[in-house]
Amino acid sequence: MSLHPQSVAALALWAQGPHVTDAGFGPVEVERMRDEARAQAAGETREPVERVEDVDADGVPCRLFVPAGARATLLFLHGGGFVFGDLDTHDGQARRLALRTGSAVLAVGYRRPPEHRFPAAPDDVDTALRWLRARADGLGLDPGRVAAVGDSAGGNLALVAALRNPGVLSALVLVYPFLDPTTSASSYGRDDGGLTRAEAAWYWQQYASGPEDLTSPDLAPARSARLGTVPATLVQVAGEDTLVDEGLDLVRRLEAAGARVEARAYAGMVHGFWRHPELFDASEQALADAADFLHRHV
Repeated sequence: MSLHPQSVAALALWAQGPHVTDAGFGPVEVERMRDEARAQAAGETREPVERVEDVDADGVPCRLFVPAGARATLLFLHGGGFVFGDLDTHDGQARRLALRTGSAVLAVGYRRPPEHRFPAAPDDVDTALRWLRARADGLGLDPGRVAAVGDSAGGNLALVAALRNPGVLSALVLVYPFLDPTTSASSYGRDDGGLTRAEAAWYWQQYASGPEDLTSPDLAPARSARLGTVPATLVQVAGEDTLVDEGLDLVRRLEAAGARVEARAYAGMVHGFWRHPELFDASEQALADAADFLHRHV
């Protein structure tokens, strides 16, 4: 396999930095990168959704997107290595997700490190899920038809939510999930996958409160002994992604545990392609595949 020309162009754009592994990178730089990401997202096209509102889910800031006729809801957990990403940076993708699937989307603004380390993020996801189920009827939604969707670190959090709340979610869509704090898979040897081993290690260092957290199934959910409890799951991987091996390893682990799982691979794609349709044609195909899966299972 080889990089798609769109991946080559995107990597050249992203190489302009800054990068979390730069010397002296610290809290000031984290905030600067967050601000820059929000500013960039503000210039993106935001497709109109019938109803969009910011809500307080028992203390967790969330944004609810409700297209006409929606009854099912997708709990959307954004990526960004747990450190970056928020309701604004992923607003455009949340809108596309709602419109392509015809489902409501509750995007969760979970707490992020380094200010709030593990388990703040999965605790916030649990709180938002409880709030959604309690309020769904009043919002015109079906509390029995809730799935979780997450990209990268958000895929980690979606899987953790399913493991922590067995029998609650109808389905999962995990987009190049970020799962292995050991960064030991062979695909971490790539230097053109959209993420480096050193960057991945930095994110895990920010997320974990201490070394003992790195073996917790709430942080590294692929290690859980309860993978057989998760609902029907779609794992989407980018063919040239640094994380491709751990995504495919999760598929094998889910199959071995008896879970219903499907996998989709997008040839030539790198980490980050999913939420950038302006750069990658495959982004829309991945959304269409997710919509098909969710229509069958939710």
